Amino acid sequence: MSNVRDTLFRYLTLLQLIPRSPGRIATPVLLEKLRERGFRVDTRSLQRDLRDKLALHFPLICDDTQKPFRWYFDRQFQSNLPALDLPSALTLVLAEEYLKGILPPVVLGQLSHQFADAHRLLDDLDGNSLSQWRKRVRAIPNGKALLPATVEASIWQCVTQALLENNAIEVRYLSRSREDYKTLILHPQGIVNRHSVTYVVATVEKYSDLRQFALHRIQQATISQMPWRETPEFDLDAYIADGAFGYRQSHDDIHLLANVAPQVAWLLTETPLAHEQTLEPLPHSDWQRLSVKLPDDQQTLWWLKGMGANVEVLKPSTWREEIRDDARRILAQSSFEKTMEATT
Repeated sequence: MSNVRDTLFRYLTLLQLIPRSPGRIATPVLLEKLRERGFRVDTRSLQRDLRDKLALHFPLICDDTQKPFRWYFDRQFQSNLPALDLPSALTLVLAEEYLKGILPPVVLGQLSHQFADAHRLLDDLDGNSLSQWRKRVRAIPNGKALLPATVEASIWQCVTQALLENNAIEVRYLSRSREDYKTLILHPQGIVNRHSVTYVVATVEKYSDLRQFALHRIQQATISQMPWRETPEFDLDAYIADGAFGYRQSHDDIHLLANVAPQVAWLLTETPLAHEQTLEPLPHSDWQRLSVKLPDDQQTLWWLKGMGANVEVLKPSTWREEIRDDARRILAQSSFEKTMEATT
């Protein structure tokens, strides 16, 4: 009985691991994932499971155009494994709404059937109070959200497959600085979505330094015959924390000292810039003195500029002068436009 139960659980796990088209998963990757989940199975047994068992009862397709073979479900295959409950369905619907402003459509397309299942479950329960939440709850991103950059489905498929299976990829990439296309061999180490752009973090050719490549600037991508080269001890979280995506201007932290208007003080009381932040009332004023230690990055400086006259930066002096210079340029442009209007 135990063997029958183990086999059933293995089949269910396989069905959960195999993606719908255009996704693909290689047999060795499936084998590794099964072993990670505690199933003792060899390559031959896995092939029998796929070819002689599951493929007879499910629209399971084998892509044998390259080795190792890759497996996937027909795109129209409808399945909930495991079945959705109501809170999970509501979570999926709200997540879809929020992610529409962040992720490329091709990425959301990979989850389209799960989203559709969630909508269908809630729409069929008009009398259930939980189903009405979808009409009453919204997720709004902080600040102005730009539309996600468009990524081709084939590009996304190739890059994610390479990252999953430790493959190098050959890409035709649009260089932003040179404004022309270059053919490169990339060794993917991670994928990061930042605002409306998705990046693959990779080393290039024989070089060891990590660089970021926007997926929407990749025109073509194929799995390379070159062996993938790992970056030893690479940690994606540490890479991000070190300022890789924050336009860090130096490795040192800065001490931000500023006077802030009441509405900004209220905002920072509820959502601080950092854990060690302090706010102290200024004498004879409703403003407060902000003191906080932060990374020396342009993201914080841009945020301060966006606050306009509601923030007076005292330190660091370099940020104070840059904000003042921006204000002078804005005033100069306004004066120039008024002069032009007067002479026309």
